[in-house]
Order: sequence, then C-alpha cells, then structure tokens
Amino acid sequence: MSDPRAVVADIVARDPVALDQLRAARALALPDWCIAAGFVRNRVWDHLHGVWPPRPPADIDLIYFDPTDLSKDSEAAYERRLDALLPGLPWQVRNQARMHVWKDLPPHADTVDAMRSWLETVTAVGVRLEADDRLAVVAAERAVEDLVALRCRPTAFGATRRHEYEARIAAKRWRDLWPKVRFED
Repeated sequence: MSDPRAVVADIVARDPVALDQLRAARALALPDWCIAAGFVRNRVWDHLHGVWPPRPPADIDLIYFDPTDLSKDSEAAYERRLDALLPGLPWQVRNQARMHVWKDLPPHADTVDAMRSWLETVTAVGVRLEADDRLAVVAAERAVEDLVALRCRPTAFGATRRHEYEARIAAKRWRDLWPKVRFED
C-alpha cells in the first residue's frame, strides 16, 4: 500500500471544495489546527467507494489547541468569521485544550493528544493547509492506516466507552453508507 498519509492528502487535494474550506480555516491562523473527523473520513471513504463528488459532512470540524483561551465565545467568534468567508456552511470550531473536561480526563498536550480521546480511530484524522499550500495530515496512532484500509475500530479511549462507539456508528449509518468498511473490536 502507498503511504497512507500521502493517500489522504492526495484525496483531499483533488477536492476543490475541501481546499476552499481549508483556505478559510487557514485564514484564522489558529494554533495547532486542522479540519478533522467527517471532513476527512467521508472524503476518503467516499473516494474508496467510488462516490464523487463526496457527500458533504454534517459539520466541518475545525479543531485547534490554545490553552491560553478556553472560552466558548472565542470558538463562536471563529465560526462567525468562517461564515463570513464561506457563508452557510456547518462550521464547528472547538479548542481541544478544553475538551478533556467533559470527558473527565487529564488535560491534553496538543491536538493529536486530544484526538486520542475520540471514539474511533478513523475519525481521529485531520488535514491542515500549510502556508506553502502543502497539505499536512494530523492524526492519532493507527488512524490514517485504519482510514485508508477501510477498517473502523475504537481508539483505546473508545474501547472504554463501547456503547457510545457502537451507538455512534449506528446513528451515523456508516455500515449503510460505506459497505466495504470492516468494523472491528
């Protein structure tokens, strides 16, 4: 198999809609940012299932890490700025420096560390458009490999919340939308 990070970057790079959204996100100049979750997962799985254009995600998860400003108001302000740049899109901006609180975990060290506490590996993949227009793939361990291999399994954190993991897969209809995906324990 080719380098999984290169595969993800290539799939995203071929999508002009994704690149426009990444340019808008880059304009915010947030620390340790990427657009993750369904933005990447859906595009990769749609591509590997022959679906074009890719189905739009329910939301566009722009995540970043800034321990100096844990305000929800800042996240809302970033969403308004993104809406001014690309109106009408379902932006969801979240500072991963505060996400540990509601999961009752120790503070995260950075964006990738926060992704380790997501439920499934295939969602813990993001992309960032660098200043030189190169796409960087940001991901937790095993995430990119699982995504490209069409293998969905819980993260170590997700394994501790098995019911939430299974409920999420069912609610989002992943088995129906992407029948080639193998769902593993």
